[in-house]
Amino acid sequence: MATDPADPRNPTGPRTSPDPAVSPSAAGEAHAPTPRGAQPRPTGTGGVFASTPPHRTSASAAPASSTTSASSASDGPEPEAGPAGLAGPGPLPAPHPGPRDALTDVAGLRVGHAQWQDGRRLTGTTVVLAPDGGATAAVDVRGGGPGTRETDALDPRNLVPAVDAVVLTGGSAFGLDAASGVAGWLEEQGRGVRVGPHPWQVVPVVPAAALFDLGRGGDWKARPDASLGRAAVEAAAARQPGHLVPQGNVGAGSGAVAGGVKGGIGTASLVLPSGVTVAALVAVNASGSAFAPESGRLYASPDADEAVSPDPDLHAGAARRLAAAVEESAARVASLGAPPLNTTLVVVATDADLQRAQAQKLAGTAHDGLARALRPVHLLTDGDTVFALATAQRPPAPSSPGGPGDAAAALQVPVQALNGILAAGAEVVGRAVAKALLAARGVDGPGGVFPSYEDLYGDLYGTRRNGGVPADEPPTGDAPD
Repeated sequence: MATDPADPRNPTGPRTSPDPAVSPSAAGEAHAPTPRGAQPRPTGTGGVFASTPPHRTSASAAPASSTTSASSASDGPEPEAGPAGLAGPGPLPAPHPGPRDALTDVAGLRVGHAQWQDGRRLTGTTVVLAPDGGATAAVDVRGGGPGTRETDALDPRNLVPAVDAVVLTGGSAFGLDAASGVAGWLEEQGRGVRVGPHPWQVVPVVPAAALFDLGRGGDWKARPDASLGRAAVEAAAARQPGHLVPQGNVGAGSGAVAGGVKGGIGTASLVLPSGVTVAALVAVNASGSAFAPESGRLYASPDADEAVSPDPDLHAGAARRLAAAVEESAARVASLGAPPLNTTLVVVATDADLQRAQAQKLAGTAHDGLARALRPVHLLTDGDTVFALATAQRPPAPSSPGGPGDAAAALQVPVQALNGILAAGAEVVGRAVAKALLAARGVDGPGGVFPSYEDLYGDLYGTRRNGGVPADEPPTGDAPD
């Protein structure tokens, strides 16, 4: 039997379809949801970038910039300048990735994938499960062709104060049925908006968004349904807080493609000087490209401090191979009658206690990360959608340093703290897009030829497709059996 594609320990393998049937992202012991306010602190490291490979060109021979664990981020006498200028003054540490460099670094959030990748099916669903009690939620839709469910409920002017899960799914509008399976599971747990005096009188509000992957595996009728949504939420519920998040060809990223190259799931996080964590999970399925056509360099390069680009001869060969793949895919798609539609989906989250309007602002600024990492973006054939979640584990800012009469200081502290969270949201979204491309595996099937970025350029950034675990370190902690 083939290796489970959702297992973070899955080594690089042949470019073939993974196991058939519904395959949740990971197995794990069932447990009670984490209460809102709990702060599990997973151990491990979230770095994914290793030393400079010999076939890339660089401004220096230094290794690609590594992500840094929380325990070592404050080493040294002075804080380094963090991404997007987020480093604070004085002795505060620079922003650094969380322990897993993943959405699950936001305490209480768990992620489950389920997918169909057998025969002519290439689609799946990803569920982000909030802590017990739910999370403040918001949404910002900027693509011209969105497929969504219950996004109006997230408007700050409306009733719903929190949600228990968010669904990202393939299958276009048909795939939104996956959210029904998640809602049914939540009802069984007694989770949702209370509408009566009894504990079982709940209505789960499950916002969802779909990307277009119809026919990507060759079967136009292959699309997620309620059973796949249930499998994904059960996979999330079986995980321990702070777990590894499988990336690449899993869940909603199973049939994802970006600019002719295989897309997929990616995730990243930042811990700010205040201790607040901001993280994102993306399903990259864009009309635009994630890398520059003149050089092959990722727009959201994970080692942005280095001038890393593929060797010109390598890039020329990659461009020829991609052009041939796009031509062949067009021929196969024409025989299926499948139009080239897309959509990139995002969940950006923080453990800060945000108001609903502030969460909506976070969803909006997170789109900047898509604009940095994908070009063009937000087209009529994209349905680009960003959900924001805030789990209220900690205040967004420390107490004001001013006295009772220092109104200016009292105002500036929360404003600057929120600005840092907003900037971090865009940063982690861009980096998650890059990680999705680096984690993806190429697909050659009835629905098209979709080479991975690694197929075209090799191990340019010194990464391995192992769910965000460093290339030289085996998975630890809550890895699947």
